[in-house]
Amino acid sequence: MTDARARSNTTLLRRLLAVAGGAFLFAFALVPLYRIACEQVFGIKLGQGAANAAEVGAMAIDRSRTVTVQFDAGVSDGLGWSFAPSVASMEVHPGEPAQTHFVAANPAGVAIVGNAVPSVAPNVASGYFSKTECFCFTEQLLEAQETRNMVVRFVIDPKLPADVSTITLSYRFFINAAATERVARATLQAAPAP
Repeated sequence: MTDARARSNTTLLRRLLAVAGGAFLFAFALVPLYRIACEQVFGIKLGQGAANAAEVGAMAIDRSRTVTVQFDAGVSDGLGWSFAPSVASMEVHPGEPAQTHFVAANPAGVAIVGNAVPSVAPNVASGYFSKTECFCFTEQLLEAQETRNMVVRFVIDPKLPADVSTITLSYRFFINAAATERVARATLQAAPAP
């Protein structure tokens, strides 16, 4: 190989590595950009933790107003669970803590781990809807043939715009394949030898 060709290959390799590095950095930067776009531009609250107890406790209950909260549930393909809200909707006063539950069942013969992804509609309401306890904060393990009530406690901020009278809280469960595999391996290791 000639020196010119070797230099050309080295230059090409450096450029390809720079492009790959740039693509990696761009992909890494998309996470905070997505969060900013959702929360600041579209008004979608992405926080996954429990609402601040002090803030919730300081909310005044607006008994002059009620908001209808509708509940929706679904499971992704590949997760054979059934999953449904215990009630289709409820009336709540802004600022007043409320509670409901969803029922999940695993009809399979093996344990399966799932994660619930919440969404609130309309988008403007997501900034005023706070969960104080939710199964969506952690992965959920359902043993074979297990049925479980999954509690959600929430509060609607009294500052919710007056034109919003109905909010839909929706959950979609997805299989957590890595955690399910981890549970399956642990179960096999714990099984007594024949």
